[in-house]
Amino acid sequence: MQIHKIKSVGEYSQLRGAETLHPLITILDYKNLKLLEPASYNFGFYCIFLKETKCGDLRYGKEPYDYQEKSLIFVAPGQILTVENYLPGVKPKGKVLLFHPDFLRGTALSNILTDYNFFSYSINEALHLSKKEVEMILHLFSTIEDELQQNMDKHTKTLVISHLQVLLNYSTRFYDRQFITREHVNKGILERFESLLNNYYSSDKPKSIGLPTVSYCAEELHLSANYFGDLIKKETGISALEYIQAKVIDLAKARIFDMEKSISEISYELGFKYPQHFSRLFKQKTGTTPVEYRSLN
Repeated sequence: MQIHKIKSVGEYSQLRGAETLHPLITILDYKNLKLLEPASYNFGFYCIFLKETKCGDLRYGKEPYDYQEKSLIFVAPGQILTVENYLPGVKPKGKVLLFHPDFLRGTALSNILTDYNFFSYSINEALHLSKKEVEMILHLFSTIEDELQQNMDKHTKTLVISHLQVLLNYSTRFYDRQFITREHVNKGILERFESLLNNYYSSDKPKSIGLPTVSYCAEELHLSANYFGDLIKKETGISALEYIQAKVIDLAKARIFDMEKSISEISYELGFKYPQHFSRLFKQKTGTTPVEYRSLN
């Protein structure tokens, strides 16, 4: 399927038959928009879609996007969203907020935008909202829209960015709530993560591929790296990388007891390219070098 690049906020508005409130930021209401033709779209700006109805099928990258009624979908510049088809008889309902990175240039929000990991979430990771949360998001959308519809003055940008940051902060809170309320799903992913690591170290992959990375594990579990990392942090209190490293150290402790193998051999078996990297991590995590640990035990 051909990928259509939409570079500007104005170009998107025009494509959907809508007026642009500001060349770098706008809010559109689905009830006034033309349907997007089924195709893949590469946006040159940030998008926050509030879907109050499930009106069709989407793909994010190459995977199906799991969204429902009352969902927020976040898309960052350069990411590809595919509209596959529309459900018969269902009218799209909701709003979409678009803003170009240039709108934030020189502001504090521009410096911390990458901290909002959900712009890098992908498959099966939409933010599912309660009725009350939808009302709150709609209120924030309306506040930004009202400000954009007034005569622009020196305060407009500051106020809009302030409201936008509040919207992003609430989204962070709602995602935290989602991690908690979907605990049974998260537990399943944690179990699969542990099983993935066990299977990895029961194979020849450490020797051929090296240490398992966070991105590798996320891909194997069909999650984006950022969502996977956030989920593991919420469930365990440590990062996904720290979880992997703890697993490696546990395996190392057991293998160090095999006196027939050198420390170098053990480090290669675990996936380390250089034995000194293994020794450095082992000492960092245990307080002793592998050689010292072997002699102590």
